[in-house]
Amino acid sequence: MGAQLRVYKRRIRSVSATKKITRAMEMIAASRIVKAQRKVAASTPYATELTRAVTAVATGSNARHPLTTEVERPTRAAVLLLTSDRGLAGGYNSNAIKSAEQLTQRLRGEGKEVATYIVGRKGVAYYQFRERPIARSWTGFTDNPEYADAKQIADPLIEAIQQETAEGGVDELHIVFTEFVSMLTQTPVDRRLLPLSLDAVSSSAVADASEGAGTEGPAQRGGVRPLYEFEPSAEGVLDALLPRYVESRVYNALLQSAASKHAATRRAMKSATDNAGELIETLSRLANAARQAEITQEISEIVGGSSALADATAGSDK
Repeated sequence: MGAQLRVYKRRIRSVSATKKITRAMEMIAASRIVKAQRKVAASTPYATELTRAVTAVATGSNARHPLTTEVERPTRAAVLLLTSDRGLAGGYNSNAIKSAEQLTQRLRGEGKEVATYIVGRKGVAYYQFRERPIARSWTGFTDNPEYADAKQIADPLIEAIQQETAEGGVDELHIVFTEFVSMLTQTPVDRRLLPLSLDAVSSSAVADASEGAGTEGPAQRGGVRPLYEFEPSAEGVLDALLPRYVESRVYNALLQSAASKHAATRRAMKSATDNAGELIETLSRLANAARQAEITQEISEIVGGSSALADATAGSDK
């Protein structure tokens, strides 16, 4: 019994130490969620106004641009997958990877070759372990992304879509990331960034505006779009605006993915902390039962020894 009791106590100490770690990680993730949410909110006005400007140029002119012109028969597409550098986030990474694989299968079913770009060590490790080709990867900043990181990602993607497919270019650009809906809900989504879909851009601008400042501008209230003059030309303006548009969308996706990852980590660590608490209670009951059995056995041995001694003494008196 003594050996069994020592085993229970050792396990209780081990689980208690793990519980302290998971509790600390839960609190750290909770604090990071707030910062990530603030960054998402701060990036919304810029992305909204930039989207409106791109929409105005694309709809207010007859300019043809590689980033807005649909290819008649697209043959190659790029998929940008956003994962995290660290684990302990429940199904966050696996859900994003699953969504990317579904998108890849759909594109291949349409007869398109897929080039995969990956952000985050978890996604890179997944593809490398299965010996799948990766066009390019980025790691080391998924927990706290900056705009410079988004630009670093967007530049080769824009360059790829501007190239001919025979030279390694692509006809389409898709992005897969985890959208932060709430503290309890994070949803993996896939969206096409390029070529630019004007209907999607317009609806996105309206949605971002309603989520952002919460006020209506003159164009929204009256339903009349402002008039623009393009200097030096609409093509030149698109050359300058569309890369910024892609950067802002990638940056927003990075921020949403970071917030989603922290929320998933918080939820996973809270579950681990609760499970550790329940395991400690179970082990404590088992340890108490073992201690009770040990005490009962000791009492029985004492009573038995006392009875034997009393009988021996009575026999000697006779």
